[in-house]
Amino acid sequence: MNKPLLAALATLVITGAGMAPAAAATAERATDAKATGTATARTAGRTTGAAPALKAVDFAGTVSLSNCSGSVIRFPSSADTDPALVLTNGHCLETGFPAPGEVVVDQASSRSFGLLNSSGSRVATLRASKVAYSTMTDTDVTIYQLTRTYAQIRSSYGISALTVSDTHPVAGTAIKVVSGYWKRIYSCNIDGFVYRLKEGDWTWKDSVRYTSACDTIGGTSGSPVVDTATGKVVAVNNTGNEDGERCTVNNPCEVDASGNVTVRQGINYAEEIYQIPACFGAGNKLDLNASGCVLPKP
Repeated sequence: MNKPLLAALATLVITGAGMAPAAAATAERATDAKATGTATARTAGRTTGAAPALKAVDFAGTVSLSNCSGSVIRFPSSADTDPALVLTNGHCLETGFPAPGEVVVDQASSRSFGLLNSSGSRVATLRASKVAYSTMTDTDVTIYQLTRTYAQIRSSYGISALTVSDTHPVAGTAIKVVSGYWKRIYSCNIDGFVYRLKEGDWTWKDSVRYTSACDTIGGTSGSPVVDTATGKVVAVNNTGNEDGERCTVNNPCEVDASGNVTVRQGINYAEEIYQIPACFGAGNKLDLNASGCVLPKP
């Protein structure tokens, strides 16, 4: 796995047919990001008449990983007494990128996460008990189960989990990509959806394409993509085309239903997560055989 640290970027190593989505940008892009600061916000809501009140989106509930970003999440049916979950990318898994077709479930883990408050200050270290689910097939997600419940985290630190939307996102939606690693928030809109997004040996289905203002960089992998009108997480940030190459590592390409390929240099992407709540039942337990669950199985 490629770390988004400048030293690691300078000695980039890809194992096998590995890839380096948003978890590993070039040192030049990382430096440019620090120089330019936060991307210009686009907060135009979906309106019919008066604009809806936008939710205040900040860093509360996001986490920093050793090489990526993430967030403490809950599903619409989650209970306060359930073990909390952390969402990040499949390619952020600490044991390395899952191979095409590989699905990891119930894998022991003691990975730590830095919990951030609204201003981006680290207020606690959370720890995983296991990898509940991870894959880079069809989507790019890892979900960790933590050793603490939602209620315990809120009682100790006053921070609530972000809720995952269980409906398909909508083109034109104003969004914010919140990176706990860089403590930076990108603002843009959902530009559209990609039938198939291909990068190296991996292919993802129905991916989210951002408008150009979300110029995400290495270390933003796993950031929650938040709908500014609802405050819910609608996707997880994962990659972008850096060099204009076609379907290569760090240069995903769009493939339509007819097989036509489009390359959009400088454009970044996320993976939808609205399908995930159907795969978790009471107690936040994973059930890949549940009705409506379409996540790939081992």
